[in-house]
Amino acid sequence: MSDELRKQAHELDVTVWVGKKGIDAVVDELDDQLNNEELVKAKFLRSARGTDDTEELAAALAERVDAEVIDTRGHTAVFH
Repeated sequence: MSDELRKQAHELDVTVWVGKKGIDAVVDELDDQLNNEELVKAKFLRSARGTDDTEELAAALAERVDAEVIDTRGHTAVFH
């Protein structure tokens, strides 16, 4: 994980929100955004998390879109 990518990620706005419908509902949107942008920031709302933690959900979502999780902080993850 590059420090340069982490620096870029810090300035990003959240463009994907994972809600009560879970990661299935945002797979296509995240994939589309990653095709157009190098980095995408996603926020996992309480209704999406349930008993799972953000790292687990981010890893599962990254696998579905063939991406890499650059960073997770709180309930937010950055994908590359």
